[in-house]
Amino acid sequence: MASTYLTYTQQSPSTAEGQKFTLSMWVKKSVNGTTSGLYGNTYDNTHRGYIYFNAQDTLQYYDSAGVNYTTTRIFRDNNAFYHIVIAVDTTLSSSSDRIKFYVNGVRETSFSASSAPNQNDTLKLMNTTLTPNMGRIVEAGTSYYFSGVISHVHFTQGYTHDATPFGETDSTTGEWKIKTSVTGVTYGTNGFFILKDGNSVTDQSGNSNNFTVGGGTLTKTEDNPSNVFCTWNPNYRSARKDMTLTNGNTFIFEQNSGDSGVSGTIAVSSGKWYWEQIIAQVNGTNAAVIGGLHTTEDFYESPTDAMSANTCGLRANGNAYKGTTDLGNFTSANPNGDIFGIAFDADNGSVYYWKNGTALNSGNAVITGLDMTKTWIPFGVQHGGARVTTSTNFGNGYFQTTAVSSAGTNASGNGIFEYDVPTGYTALSTKGLNL
Repeated sequence: MASTYLTYTQQSPSTAEGQKFTLSMWVKKSVNGTTSGLYGNTYDNTHRGYIYFNAQDTLQYYDSAGVNYTTTRIFRDNNAFYHIVIAVDTTLSSSSDRIKFYVNGVRETSFSASSAPNQNDTLKLMNTTLTPNMGRIVEAGTSYYFSGVISHVHFTQGYTHDATPFGETDSTTGEWKIKTSVTGVTYGTNGFFILKDGNSVTDQSGNSNNFTVGGGTLTKTEDNPSNVFCTWNPNYRSARKDMTLTNGNTFIFEQNSGDSGVSGTIAVSSGKWYWEQIIAQVNGTNAAVIGGLHTTEDFYESPTDAMSANTCGLRANGNAYKGTTDLGNFTSANPNGDIFGIAFDADNGSVYYWKNGTALNSGNAVITGLDMTKTWIPFGVQHGGARVTTSTNFGNGYFQTTAVSSAGTNASGNGIFEYDVPTGYTALSTKGLNL
């Protein structure tokens, strides 16, 4: 949702409905250190209410009716989904209970700011003369968009809930998990339930409070609270930070001089894993790595052209490398727009490659003998001086905002890919880790 937001037209609620509401949403952040709007209404400086991550990566609810709650807790995990619930009831006598924050099922009790509304106030977030935005807030004419994934959004008006109707503790792992089927919730006049199991903005609450896309492109992804897929990790990258990550951290853009590297969010030491990449480069035949891997014990701030120890990958000139060893050429250079399949067999330390569905090296492993006493993680490497982009499909079914044209077979039933997934391989995801 880098520049995407949703909107809908509210109906006139009763007075009681304007004093109580619950917002429940599952969110996965792609960017830190910037203002990221989740949900809000804005008309002018005296009519605004919004919920967002601020530039300090704390969660904030500001309302010009006198509300300013900001968590002490910092949110910088770009791999996991956060379940956020904000429950409001201004009729309560205790001011400290009128605004409640829940994160992953636990009520937040530590705030750097905690200005509560007056009893029986109607908050500006509930003002029906304003148009709600999902994935964007507007402050002094400037839009602040949420960059990441939003899923299973419930809004109840006139009814306040804690987190338990929307999530539960897993009896085996002890982790907080989503309830995909919600019961016991009354939504009220302007209540809604959207983004259920995909990018549908049709209200599933029965109220027909359907949203529309106000701007940008709302892209479906397989990445969801029940199955988190690998992406590129903005917290695990080279010090240069020249490369830009977009599209839910699946797209890398590099244009400046110098070398940049970024790691994935899921590392493995066993199993069989598959993903796909498209490299596009305007100049230079050696400006990127296809299917790169490095050990979690080793990360190189400035990756060199001749790869470094405990790394491997297929260079864009068609040569494969294992550490500093050139393994020879396996395909023609300058692969603009070609789709490469990468299969990493972490049980025997081998990497296989396909180009547009055709196996390289006659179907034999291109890279062998990786040290599997260590843990390996996908590695995106791009060299400056050549405008380079890498689009990676870790199983979410898209290259940027373009869906795969004809999904291949997937024996493990996990992820959507352009080409057939080799038998026994699966996507790098939390479900894949537990197959």
